[in-house]
Amino acid sequence: MKPLIAIFFLSILIQPVYASFDHQHKLWHSILQKNVHMISEGAASQVDYSNIKKNPTQLEQYLKTLSAINNNEFQKWSINEQKAFLINAYNAFTIQLVISRYPDIKSIKDIGGWFSSPWKKKFFVLLNKQRSLDDLEHTLLRQKGRYDDPLIHVALVCASKGCPALRNTAYTPENIEQLLPENMQFFLSDKKRNRYDSKSRTLAVSKIFSWYESDFTQGYRGIFSLNDLFSRYSEALSNNKEDQTLIQSKKVDIIYLKYDWSLNDFSQ
Repeated sequence: MKPLIAIFFLSILIQPVYASFDHQHKLWHSILQKNVHMISEGAASQVDYSNIKKNPTQLEQYLKTLSAINNNEFQKWSINEQKAFLINAYNAFTIQLVISRYPDIKSIKDIGGWFSSPWKKKFFVLLNKQRSLDDLEHTLLRQKGRYDDPLIHVALVCASKGCPALRNTAYTPENIEQLLPENMQFFLSDKKRNRYDSKSRTLAVSKIFSWYESDFTQGYRGIFSLNDLFSRYSEALSNNKEDQTLIQSKKVDIIYLKYDWSLNDFSQ
């Protein structure tokens, strides 16, 4: 009987590690509230990397809770629980990567080199494996037939001014379906990164839409082309009714703007 009793109590000790995971991501939300400053009416944000570097304890604690999750437990979660977990993890580990070299960088690309990439660097454990940011994005979040949600690309933040805004709110299973479309609305309304020229009838948009065109045109919510996508958000791209009508006609030319890789740093 003693071995059975020992196994019983061991199972009780192990189980709360997973059961107690905070799907509200309160610790991450607290970090964001303290260190992410929304600008341009919510269309962009700046991160106080200096303050996070000086006070890393909360971030370290949060990352440990992420790394502690077993893949078997993760597979039991709902789709929204998984998506919120992976997006928050991507953004949190990106900040960790930046502060590992801060303040001696002007861009996240400075962490790489001629023959290396910051996104291919395996520097954290997630779901029982050593991972890179590329692995988290391309292997997990972009896995075909899993989530198939192109709006993740306006939630994953690469620590650059060209990125969509890092929100000062953690993603949760309850808010993710609302926040992702809002992110697209905010991102497309930022004239520094996306704008419509009424004279040339041309949409000049972020290179994100070129890099991930295959994701945005796979039929998600009835969107099969970039013009389909932009017609849905015509009011974000222009305040002019005539321009909005032309964008909705899906007959405008699309060009891509130069991507700004400079650090989205609050102190710069």
